[in-house]
Amino acid sequence: MADELSFGVLGPAAGARDLKHTHSSPRTRTVPRAKRALPAGNQGTRNTVPVQPETHYARSGDVSIAYQVIGDGPFDLIWAQGFVSNVELAWQQPTLATFNRRLASFCRLIRFDKRGVGMSDRVGVAPLETRMDDVRAVLDAVGSPRAALLGSSEGGPLSLLFAASYPERTLALVLWSSFPRYTWAPDYPWGMSEREAESENNEFVRSWNDLESMVKMVEAFAPDTDRESKLALATSWRQSASPRDVEAINRMSYELDVRNVLSSITAPTLVMNRIGEDRVNVEGSRYLAEHISGARHVEFPGADHIIATGDTEPVLREIERFLVAACQEGGTPECDRILATVLFSDIVGSSEQAASLGDRAWRETLERHHELVRRQLVRFRGQEVDTAGDGFFASFDGPARAIRCGCAISEALPGLGLQVRVGLHTGECELVDGKVAGIAVHTGARVAAQAQPGEVLVSSTVKDLVAGSGIAFQERGTHELKGIPGEWRLYAVER
Repeated sequence: MADELSFGVLGPAAGARDLKHTHSSPRTRTVPRAKRALPAGNQGTRNTVPVQPETHYARSGDVSIAYQVIGDGPFDLIWAQGFVSNVELAWQQPTLATFNRRLASFCRLIRFDKRGVGMSDRVGVAPLETRMDDVRAVLDAVGSPRAALLGSSEGGPLSLLFAASYPERTLALVLWSSFPRYTWAPDYPWGMSEREAESENNEFVRSWNDLESMVKMVEAFAPDTDRESKLALATSWRQSASPRDVEAINRMSYELDVRNVLSSITAPTLVMNRIGEDRVNVEGSRYLAEHISGARHVEFPGADHIIATGDTEPVLREIERFLVAACQEGGTPECDRILATVLFSDIVGSSEQAASLGDRAWRETLERHHELVRRQLVRFRGQEVDTAGDGFFASFDGPARAIRCGCAISEALPGLGLQVRVGLHTGECELVDGKVAGIAVHTGARVAAQAQPGEVLVSSTVKDLVAGSGIAFQERGTHELKGIPGEWRLYAVER
């Protein structure tokens, strides 16, 4: 999982590269017009890029995110790079600097270092929803209401989740050698086993302390790159994160699974990879192309996983054609569906409590309950959708925030002599008068009905999206949810 200055979770050794070359058919979509005029034809305006752009910082909560703006093309492209990066060191490497300038020749390119690496604050691993906050902070800082996203390698899941959660801010989506998950599952057989992933991570951390070992790792991800460039890349990776950071970020990547997000992607999508890469990345890219509606899939010759090495010009031409065409189509986005996390809570034994306390005392208790729940919703950026008697229905733009809100509610209510059940689910929701609705909402309500008193229960989708959050779970088995097709694996939040 490496790209530009990045090197993510190690893939299988470059060896078994005999996968069949395939393409999927594109579908035309309507996208909004670019905020700067596009010339006629297939090519955008070619810009002159400075030798090294200035680095700025966007404030995301109390964390500073380093970014650079390059070029002044007719649309914005923000690049979510894989694993580690450094926005300034890239310009000291001719191969990467050339790639950046060419990419910025047809757009306004926005490059940033994710929190915890490069020139951004070194604050440890963050879950995808926090990284999405950082992307929005950078876009706000540069005055970009909508942008195309380039997600390479481990930056792909972040870009996918952003596009599904904020379709109104996503112009188009480009995915390079990425994947919805990295490790094996019964319905994802080309992923790495847990043992392989653990061994890989240990090797990665050991090699981080030795430059020559890092150069050998570059060889596996950029076999067509010259020795000097490999040495420069290896040096940059070591200067962009510590061994401890590397280990933590890799572990988070192993836990991620965004497959349930793919059906929510509505932006025009281009999926690309090189045919000679390892199976995890080739099959992962094909899976993305097959499960994102209308996605265009292009595979190139070569074995380099890093987007900026190998034969880059065909890749850059494809990106340019796709993004310029998407912008020229114009139109205003119809954001009537978004990815959201829904939370349901209800008081355990409310009828018995009301009978025991009497009408007046129970009404006062409910008022205090409502005040407490609403205070936590504000704290964790939740939106109250409905309140029915002793229950709340709220939506969130991030599953980890929703979990923490549910836990805070559950932990505070015993002070009122109350217990609650809380259930959460993440899924594609319809927007009706600004409020979420649809099957994902019904699923969340059914999950809540399975929760025990004092328990915060979540669907597997929620669990899979909060890797790196520090939240732990206990498995509660497989359940049938009334009126919802299929079987659902549920998890209780450990507190």
